[in-house]
Amino acid sequence: MKQYKQPDYKAIYSDILTKMYPERKKEFELLLQKQELSALDIIDLNEKIFGNKISSRKNQQLKSYSKEDILQILDFQKKYNFNNSDLASYFKLSRNTVTKWKKLYGQ
Repeated sequence: MKQYKQPDYKAIYSDILTKMYPERKKEFELLLQKQELSALDIIDLNEKIFGNKISSRKNQQLKSYSKEDILQILDFQKKYNFNNSDLASYFKLSRNTVTKWKKLYGQ
């Protein structure tokens, strides 16, 4: 199986904040100092910086998650007692994707 290198999201979001929102850079300093950003961190950053402006249906088709990210999302579901529909809606996924993940990872 071919491993793909993940983009450097810390650099990307740092550049965005520096160029577009320099007054808000301090607000995200703690999050951007993490060693690695998880998919949940990236989603959180994106929503805090841009709001829901970038949540088009087409954009959602291009998302990919690592096994660790999927397990973190499924743990989130358990923690907050979400059903598959609630979780799918919260993370803008399809219910079929959530069901598939649960079958794959035995959650």
